[in-house]
Amino acid sequence: MTQFRLRLIAPAGLALLAPLGASATELNLEAINRYAAGSGKERQEQVTSISQFSDVQPTEWAYQALSNLVERYGCVAGYPDGTFRGKKSLSRWEAAALLNACLDRITEVTDELRRLMKEFETELAVLKGRVDGLEAKVGELEATQFSTTTKLSGLATFVVGANAFGGSASSALDATRAEVGATTFSYDLQLSFDTSFTGKDLLRTILRAGNFGSSAFGGAGPTGRLSTLEIAFEEDAGPDAVGIDKLFYQFPIGSSFTATIGARVGQEDMLALWPSVYPSDTILNVLTLNGAPAAYNKNLGPGAGLWWQSGGFSISANYVAANGNIGAPDTNLEICGGIGNACSAATGTVQIGYSQEQWALAAIYSYLQSGVEVPGTTPLSATAFAPAGSTNAFGLSGYWQPANSGWLPSISAGWGLNSTSYDDSQPDGSVSASQSWMVGLQWSEVFAKGNQFGMAVGQPVFATALKGGDTPNDGNYVWEWWYKFQVTDNISVTPALFYLSRPLGQYTPSGDSFNQLGGLIKTSFSF
Repeated sequence: MTQFRLRLIAPAGLALLAPLGASATELNLEAINRYAAGSGKERQEQVTSISQFSDVQPTEWAYQALSNLVERYGCVAGYPDGTFRGKKSLSRWEAAALLNACLDRITEVTDELRRLMKEFETELAVLKGRVDGLEAKVGELEATQFSTTTKLSGLATFVVGANAFGGSASSALDATRAEVGATTFSYDLQLSFDTSFTGKDLLRTILRAGNFGSSAFGGAGPTGRLSTLEIAFEEDAGPDAVGIDKLFYQFPIGSSFTATIGARVGQEDMLALWPSVYPSDTILNVLTLNGAPAAYNKNLGPGAGLWWQSGGFSISANYVAANGNIGAPDTNLEICGGIGNACSAATGTVQIGYSQEQWALAAIYSYLQSGVEVPGTTPLSATAFAPAGSTNAFGLSGYWQPANSGWLPSISAGWGLNSTSYDDSQPDGSVSASQSWMVGLQWSEVFAKGNQFGMAVGQPVFATALKGGDTPNDGNYVWEWWYKFQVTDNISVTPALFYLSRPLGQYTPSGDSFNQLGGLIKTSFSF
């Protein structure tokens, strides 16, 4: 009998098994692991005589018979304090465990032994099945484990969908339909490696590949900023290329502070609080940004951050430079970069938040250098983040969710306000102020356990004031509806619709209309 088996089937181990009246397949693995993984001192103090077990009384004939076997062959071990720690209903399991632990050491079969084996025939059969099953499981885990310090998880997503464009702007309609009007089938694959060296720190590495770049779902076409899916990805090297999406290290400082540093880290990775519970199954990226796409811009690149949490309150501060890996600081070059200079395309963020079990509220301020890519803008408002200027972005966001699923949905909402300043060379008509907002509702356990339904409405970043005093006409509304079927624990299917009322904003041809209706089916596989 192996050492592993002896440790599991010793009497103390069987005191951790299910009571006699329970199903034979039930097993308290956590408790067994605590016993089996005791310290060296505990193992040295394990008892070697049945008389040391204070909760076993010599009231049955089997006690003396088992005692004789134990004293003769030394085949028992238990808890350091000399108890089984089991209930009275476990006494037969304890006795069977004693017998089972001795069988491999016995050299002769006596009438007394035959009587014991007959008495505990049922329990011995169950024990043998459980121990063999445990050994098989442990062998499988040891053979397939990835690393003692790293957990690997994956998410593969298929998206089949198409966009329809309508309105009276015939020239814009024809051009857009020709560019992104086809039905497409795209994928996104993410492999996440979470490594911990101390149990409290986190080194996260995410490998990612996808082929969304040439579809409206991935940013192509004149409405790409608004119809881009949150799941959409394509590496700069092209479709199907695998790249490093995230690489950062997070570690605690004392009991209240957490620091993050990374060569490729997102702004959202360094916030102690994400003030939204919408959506659990993402569709349009613009509706995942808490109503303030400029402030919550998910800027990605080299960066560092620090947050503090205590009693529901949190304060987060971070800096991300999208061009921080580029070594050319000359602003006259087409491509320039560095950390902490005018070429950094950086975002500096401070967020103050408060959260309770059912609700949370956060206020955020972000300073954006020119060149920061802001998701969820109209074509006109996007120009505010491209030229030689800077933007002060503010946001106020929060959520409430019911204690139990039912008719009441969770509610997430947010609002953003942005002010952009330029040097004297910027012409009149440039965006100087912009706003945004969103409201998202989500119902859980809809029609079946695990299924969810959600909808959201909002306005992406749209210009509200122009340099020179002109009044813009840049408004546009975004709607989405989705229903998530949880097919299995690892597979979900989500059909969704979204509608953009005026995605070109002020660039819509004068006197004409232009809108977009998108439909898709998203299938996700988690592993």
